[in-house]
Amino acid sequence: MFHAGKMLAALEAKRAGFTEAEATSKEDLDALNLVLIQLAKLSAAEIEAKLPNSRAGAHPTLEYDAYPSLIVPFKCRWQNHRQAREWAAEILTGITTIAADGSQITPSRDLSIPVGVVQVGWFENQHILQGGYVKNVQVEVLTPAELIGLDVEDEDPATFPDWRINLRRFVLEIERLITFMEAHRETEPKPLAFFDGSFIISFAQHMQPNRQKQYSDAVLRLLNTSEQTKVPVIGYVDTSYATDLVEMLRYSTGLQLKGRVSDGAVLRNQGMQWGDRCPVFICDRSDNLETRFYQQVCFTYLKTTSHHPPARLDLPRWIYEAGEQERIINLVRAECVVGAGYPYALETADAVAVLTMQDRERFYRLFQQFTEGEGLELRFSRKSISKRGRR
Repeated sequence: MFHAGKMLAALEAKRAGFTEAEATSKEDLDALNLVLIQLAKLSAAEIEAKLPNSRAGAHPTLEYDAYPSLIVPFKCRWQNHRQAREWAAEILTGITTIAADGSQITPSRDLSIPVGVVQVGWFENQHILQGGYVKNVQVEVLTPAELIGLDVEDEDPATFPDWRINLRRFVLEIERLITFMEAHRETEPKPLAFFDGSFIISFAQHMQPNRQKQYSDAVLRLLNTSEQTKVPVIGYVDTSYATDLVEMLRYSTGLQLKGRVSDGAVLRNQGMQWGDRCPVFICDRSDNLETRFYQQVCFTYLKTTSHHPPARLDLPRWIYEAGEQERIINLVRAECVVGAGYPYALETADAVAVLTMQDRERFYRLFQQFTEGEGLELRFSRKSISKRGRR
């Protein structure tokens, strides 16, 4: 039951915490804005000389010297959305794009037999007049042995390991993109693949080394396949809290911050218009991931909506070194025009892949029918039966 009055009272009790956080953030942003004015007088080489050799957050590329500020302006401006869509159609025509996304059903303690599901959906759009596209899913069920394996580093083998489901989903999404890239090795013009998320997997730093390695190996396979096939792949993060650029600013100026300010928040204050981006930077995040490959990844921030901070785009370093970044980013812009601020390919892949709460219940009914047909004993907890009865 939701008690609005008590919830509001609880918020009121923590009012000072929220106002203090906002004040700290504003103070840090003001300090960073002053630092950016100082930094504009330095070249990429001068900034690089002030940075540590590793874990500097980011390193500037030569693109930094080509613009007087942190903004790379988008050259096209339109009078209405029809003109924008015409431009997007021109950019995308004949270019195949693909996006993959995943969903899952994690093992439930309400069932006596552990079972999990990973579903990865993808949307492949050829952008041709005949309208050729593919929407499909891959479904994988994880058995008790696959869910509760006895790893050397697992302290409690009886724990329901949701991490196995999460890892399998992550790997399957990447494998789908790799399969696409390899199939289009000889395709011209080159297609574009979208990965839903960042290539910089800091979330894995808190995991045990064997799990870190599995995530790192998957991303490295994706980056290497992209370079080998010359099929570009973009890691798209709509709302990024990364601080790689802020870390670079802090290291190069000695600035001390009171709180945590994201790159997107800093760039939001720089007067970016739709389609503008920042120069490309080489990523060098200072986290504790054991298998580090971050300098194989570049990033930029792209303004895709009027009112929100820019989205983060991760791209393999080979794209920047080949001078292909602006052409690829134009494809991303065009996808965002079609998707009204978010890449249409990713939006559609998400709709294909998603598993709702209703889908979860349907799966449990199917699983119950399956176990009955196989003569397996499946029991539901009393708590589960009670909840179903009440709801």
